[in-house]
Amino acid sequence: MKTKLLCLFIIISAFSHAQEIDIELFAQNITNPVEIAHAGDSRLFVAEQTGRIKIVNTDGTVNSTPFLNVSTLISSGGERGLLGLAFHPDYTTNGYFYINYTNTSGDTVIARYSVSSNPDIANSGSATILLTVDQPYSNHNGGCIRFGPDGYLYISMGDGGSGGDPQNNAQNINSLLGKMLRLDVDNGSPYSSPATNPYVGTNGADEIWAIGLRNAWKFSFNRLNGDLWIADVGQNAVEEINRVVSPLTAGLNFGWKCYEGNSVYSTGGCGPASSYTMPFAVYSHSATGGCSITGGYVYTGSIYPNLQGKYLFADYCNDKIGVIDSNGTIAYSDEFSGQGFTVFGEDINGELYIGGNSSDNIYRIKDNSMSRASFTKNAFTIYPNPASHIVNINPQNGISAVKAEIYDLSGKLLIEKKQGELTTINTGSLPAGMYMLFITDTQNNSHTHKLAIK
Repeated sequence: MKTKLLCLFIIISAFSHAQEIDIELFAQNITNPVEIAHAGDSRLFVAEQTGRIKIVNTDGTVNSTPFLNVSTLISSGGERGLLGLAFHPDYTTNGYFYINYTNTSGDTVIARYSVSSNPDIANSGSATILLTVDQPYSNHNGGCIRFGPDGYLYISMGDGGSGGDPQNNAQNINSLLGKMLRLDVDNGSPYSSPATNPYVGTNGADEIWAIGLRNAWKFSFNRLNGDLWIADVGQNAVEEINRVVSPLTAGLNFGWKCYEGNSVYSTGGCGPASSYTMPFAVYSHSATGGCSITGGYVYTGSIYPNLQGKYLFADYCNDKIGVIDSNGTIAYSDEFSGQGFTVFGEDINGELYIGGNSSDNIYRIKDNSMSRASFTKNAFTIYPNPASHIVNINPQNGISAVKAEIYDLSGKLLIEKKQGELTTINTGSLPAGMYMLFITDTQNNSHTHKLAIK
């Protein structure tokens, strides 16, 4: 058996310094980007609100032929158009992907397509419509679709539009508007509702997973731990970020229109505050100059360990990127004027991108604080032992490790070890490659190291 050698490169030893978020131009001439997704490889697929899905390559070049063009199927203008894109977890074998758009009548459509024999071109004639939802007004269409860690397709539906939810759709369990839906697209014709959806077999729409959303334009799952983050656009005063910790709880009520964020909006006929799931974090329009939140992702990449575990979002109006830590505290970047941020994207390695509706550009997100941070040095000394495949974790300055996790670069947890005082972790089960080693200490601080096994 070939001997595996362990090499370790310390990237960072603490997360105690400030962040300086920056953006770097990656791709241009993307008209009104509304979604950025990957299909299990290095390509990025960017959906344009005007109806095209374009492929952006690793060097930032954009394929001249769209992956798919549904511009003749959609209604356009305002908040309508092609709004969402998600690839099936088994896309590499079944070739299925899903889109969310408003049709020529203005109603929401969830449709499945297949890739053609050319991996860069979809089969435009393969459409199967899963669901059509009537939209009473032109705005608040939601539009985001994502596959969850349970393999089901989640769909955010706005409250139907106008202002103030005049039809009280978000609190009506028989309406699909103002909800998070969850579908089993692998069973049923064309889908079924998972038995664990809260209204299956009782009063209420079977497709509903959660209620009380105003217009959750973007939501995402933390690919490492399955937590769900929902950014819900507010009415006139407050923007909110909701966090649902894994394992996910079905049947939550996020409060709209009884509450806007955690502030009372219209509580006629509403229950006590304790019956609603209040936001993890909020910010006001008056304090930030914001008006419409664009939800992003928890950073799980490896280039910027200082961002690990933090949620990034933006606002369409103030052109700033926000970073939320584990306590719900928000820090903001400088203003990137002229962007009108509408979408974040995550590549196969967990690195993040952001798209500007006004600039028609896609940018890489960077953390400039890494180059001039004052790190806490030698919190841990790491001694790999190639012969035994043991990584020794030696405490320093009276601080001990209590947990160690090793992930591959796609974000899959491979090894986890918890102990009152953790001093070793065995890597003998790992093949040669690059990994990330995360250490948690007795003070609940995180320490990140890059691990190379050769």
